[in-house]
Amino acid sequence: MSMATEKKTVGFIGLGIMGLSMAGHILDGGHDLVVFNRTKSKADDLLAKGATWAASPGEVAAVSDIVITIVGYPKDVEEVYLGNGGIVECARPGTILIDMTTSSPELATRIARLAEARGLAALDAPVSGGDVGAKAGNLAIMVGGDEKAYRAAMPIFDLMGGKIVNMGPAGAGQHTKMANQIAIASTMLAVGESLSYAAAAGLDQTALIEVIGTGAAGSFLLNGLGPKMVSGDYAPGFFVHHFVKDLNIALAEAARMRLDLPGLGLAKSLYDKLVADGFGEEGTQALYRLYTQLAEA
Repeated sequence: MSMATEKKTVGFIGLGIMGLSMAGHILDGGHDLVVFNRTKSKADDLLAKGATWAASPGEVAAVSDIVITIVGYPKDVEEVYLGNGGIVECARPGTILIDMTTSSPELATRIARLAEARGLAALDAPVSGGDVGAKAGNLAIMVGGDEKAYRAAMPIFDLMGGKIVNMGPAGAGQHTKMANQIAIASTMLAVGESLSYAAAAGLDQTALIEVIGTGAAGSFLLNGLGPKMVSGDYAPGFFVHHFVKDLNIALAEAARMRLDLPGLGLAKSLYDKLVADGFGEEGTQALYRLYTQLAEA
C-alpha cells in the first residue's frame, strides 16, 4: 500500500462467488477487513489471512469506515441496511456505505436518503464481470451517489475493479447495471441460437467460435461462455436464479418507464423455464440446455 493510500477498516457482508474474491483483494490491499456472512464457514480463508469476524451486519457497520455489501436479492439488501440493528442504524456518522448487489434503483435511492439523514453516505455500485472478473480484480463497477463519497471510496474500488464510473445520483449505478443485464440477456439468446444453428448445419462449434469470435459477432459471452456451452460446462460464474432476479427488476423498471423491450421479455421467459426445470443453481450459459433440448426433440 502506498503512503498516499490511507489504511481503512472495511466491512464486507456477503461472501458468495463474487464477494469472497472481492473481499480478498481488499485484505490483500493492506486494509483491515471485518466480515459477516450467513454461512460463517465461507469466511474461513479470509479469517485465516487476518480478517475479523462480526456476528451481524450491524456489528460490521459499527466498527467500519466503509461498509460493502453484495448479497442476494433486494429483500436481503433492505434487511441488512434498514432492518432493526442494521447497517444504517449502527454505522457511525461519516461512514460510507456501498451496496454492490444488483438491486432495485428505487431501493438504492431510499437507502441513500435514509443514510444521509443519519450523517452517512450511501453509494449503489453493482458490478459486472462474474467470478472471473472478481478473481482478477478487474470488475466493471457502476456507481450511483454522492461524488465526494465516490472519490473517497475510489482506493477501495480500485482494488476490486478495472473500469469504475460514477454514473450519476443514487440509483444511477443500478440503472446502469439493468442496461448491462438487458444487453447480456438478448446476447445470451443470440449465442445459444448461433451455436444451435452451427450444430444443425454440421459445423464444428469450437471452430465456429474461433472464427466468428474474431469478427463483429465476437463478445465476452460468445468467446468466454460459448465454449462452455459447447462442452456442457454449466458450472456457475453467475447463477441463473440471480439473473432471473435481475431480469425481473429490469422488466419492472422498463414497465415503469413505459418501455417495451421484447428481447428482455423473451429472455426472461426462457430463463424462467430453466429455473422451472431445476437448473437455477447453474451458470447463465445453461440457457444452451434449452436449445439442445429442442434439437433432440
